[in-house]
This record gives sequence, structure tokens and C-alpha cells, in this order.
Amino acid sequence: MDSFVLQMHGTKHHLQKDFFLYNASKARSKTYINMREISERFRLPPSEYVIIPSTYEPHQEGEFILRVFSEKRSLSEEVENMIEADRPSRPSTKTREGSEEENQFRNIFRQIAGDDMEINAEELRNVLNNVVKKHKDLRTEGFELESCRSMIALMDTDGSGRINFDEFRHLWDKIKSWQKIFKRYDTDHSGTINSYEMRNAVNDAGFRLNNQLYDIITMRYADKNMNIDFDSFICCFVRLDAMFRAFHAFDKDGDGIIKLNVLEWLQLTMYA
Repeated sequence: MDSFVLQMHGTKHHLQKDFFLYNASKARSKTYINMREISERFRLPPSEYVIIPSTYEPHQEGEFILRVFSEKRSLSEEVENMIEADRPSRPSTKTREGSEEENQFRNIFRQIAGDDMEINAEELRNVLNNVVKKHKDLRTEGFELESCRSMIALMDTDGSGRINFDEFRHLWDKIKSWQKIFKRYDTDHSGTINSYEMRNAVNDAGFRLNNQLYDIITMRYADKNMNIDFDSFICCFVRLDAMFRAFHAFDKDGDGIIKLNVLEWLQLTMYA
């Protein structure tokens, strides 16, 4: 274990990478060494500070006890985000009509959907993988069927298990915005991002989560090397989007608390 102390000013949210790039530590352990326990004494002027404990090796998880003894009375709390999500408006379809991309989408969609112009999860996977193949700068083996089932559940407004072209186009708008975020953090073009970058990516997508939820995301979607591929990345965002939308639908009075019976709970978890 090791630790360092940085000065902060009023923020109660999870600290992003930029904070550490532009703020030097005010105090830290004398030596960065692999020890079970460390103890240091510092003299600091009155202010707000954050204490960052860390494991010796990166991407390791560990429990720790942090004790702070001060000569003067001091208050302490864990820095956490309030759990919330931005609620963007649906883009207008007028700007899309007649565009080359719009016509390309309609042709691909019509070929796979047939006369009814609706697709199920397997057909959605064919459409998405056909489109993704055209993005040569994105290293991915395509979408898994389970991911496409989650996408259908997100966009399927009538419970038919199928989506029409407008619902698909709205879904693709979401995927494109999430794809830009993924490429922003996939700086080495490996087709993956690490679990730390995933925190910033989730925040950029408009989701505010706490440490416990970030840990769950890493456990659920990262591989043994703590990396997250594009399919898992999109699947995670689809599920987050679906869960927040479902919660807001049940939270009629907007107080952040909902009450569900067993049927509603099972429907919520199965569809999300």
C-alpha cells in the first residue's frame, strides 16, 4: 500500500484523470514501497484535502483501513458521485432525410428486414455488423447476439421483440456517440480500453456512478487483464441507458425512490 495527499477545493465528486495531471501532491509517503502498512506525519495549512491510497501494482483490488489523527478537529468523508444520468433529447429526423448515410441505412435495413421493415435481435446483429465493417479504424469482431437482445429491449416500445427503422436509427445515433467516446480512449487502437479509462468514458456518456457501481462494471465487462472491448463497452452503455430510463419511468414524483412489486422488478431486470 501507498498513499499521497492532494489539495482540493469544494468538490465532492469522483476525481477525474485531469485533476491528477494538473494538481501536484502536497504530501506523500517517503518511499513508494510494497508494504502492508505505512504511517506518515505531515504538517499542512488549513484547507480541504483528499487522501489517495493505492496498491503497489496497478489494477489490483484490495481493502484498506485509513486512520487520520489530527491535532485540531477535522471532518472527513468519502468522495462519491451522486448517481444520475443526463437525459438528452432525441435528434430531429429532418436533418437526416435524403443524406447519403440515411439512404445507405435504409437499403441495408430493407434488405434484412423485408417488407414489414422490422427486425429482431439476430437481424439487428446482421445490420450492425454490416455497418461496423465499413469503419476500418474500429477494431472489433462485431456484436454478440446477447448485446443485440439488450438493444432490442432498450428500443422496443411495443414489447414485440422487434424494432422498426426509426427505432433502429435512434439506436444507431446512440451507438455512434458511444463509439466516438470509445475511440477517444482507445489511444493505442487495440480495440479495448482499460477499466480506469472506462470510468471517464462512462462520465463522458452522461452517466454519474459511484465507486461500487464502477467496480461492478469492471467485474461484469472487463477481461482478466482489466480491459473492455467494443462489444462489451456498447453492451454496458445500452444496459445503463435502459436501467436509467426504466427507473425514471417508475419514479413518478422524481424523488429518486421507487417501489416495485415482484412482477415489476422481474420485468425491469429481464428487459434491461
